[in-house]
Amino acid sequence: MVSMSIVEEKVLSEARLALRGIPGQRSPISLGDTGVKIGDGTLVVVAGPCAVEDRVQFFETAAAVKEAGAVGLRGALFKPRTSPYSFQGLGEKGLALLIEARERTGMFVVTEVLSSAEVPLVAEVSDVIQVGSRNMQNFPLLRTLGAVSCPVILKRGLASTIEEWLLAAEYILAGGNQNVILCERGIRTYEKMTRNTLDLGAVALLQKLSSLPVMTDPSHACGRRDLVPDLARAALAAGSDDLMIEVHVHPEDALSDGEQSLNPKEFMVLMQELRQIAAALGRRIATLDRIATLERSETRDPYRV
Repeated sequence: MVSMSIVEEKVLSEARLALRGIPGQRSPISLGDTGVKIGDGTLVVVAGPCAVEDRVQFFETAAAVKEAGAVGLRGALFKPRTSPYSFQGLGEKGLALLIEARERTGMFVVTEVLSSAEVPLVAEVSDVIQVGSRNMQNFPLLRTLGAVSCPVILKRGLASTIEEWLLAAEYILAGGNQNVILCERGIRTYEKMTRNTLDLGAVALLQKLSSLPVMTDPSHACGRRDLVPDLARAALAAGSDDLMIEVHVHPEDALSDGEQSLNPKEFMVLMQELRQIAAALGRRIATLDRIATLERSETRDPYRV
């Protein structure tokens, strides 16, 4: 038996909720009313654009990722951008698009919140709320999320240790919300040839320390679409419960993170590869049980998916 380090013992004592349960055994979390659960042994794949730009872009991308086999649809409405002049997202007016996309595709939807003020409104619409890396230690926001029941994806901070990440999750858990998903999205290192450095060691370690589901975001980790498939395959092999992949119908025209977004054809190929790897590991890719409410509509709609 491997003895724990002083650091591990300290984390175990302070992150008592994040590390409770049986290490290595996930605590499954239901995602919307799709029948999909993260942490039940299947690989959940969430895909979509970095930001919802307009109706056409979002619905066309939703159709493409669903066809490839994704069960979750990501699309940010509130964007924390480094430059104040960059596209900041559609904001509140985009919530209706999330609702319609869920009805049309049957996928659960994921979007980000930036402040406590946005939580009640977004929690009514989104099946899963995302906390971005810049907000990992926004403690008032984390406390607010502890008071809702909506599942929360907590992304690791840009330069945060695993201990800091787990203690951030503890804020949400201590508030009463037990539906927390940890997302490794790469950390800032000395390396400049990739956007960040994906820490797959953290993914493997959390499988041993915690029962919380672990997600991997290879898109933000590398910032290069040509590397995303390689990192996604590696994350699956490392035991990740979920992958979040950025996909855009026209990456070259994207208003946010186009350089790291796969096009629909590339995403389709990746999904085929992931199925093969999952099968070799004795796992399978999660599929949708719910039938989209508008899928059988006879009304011709150029954006029907």
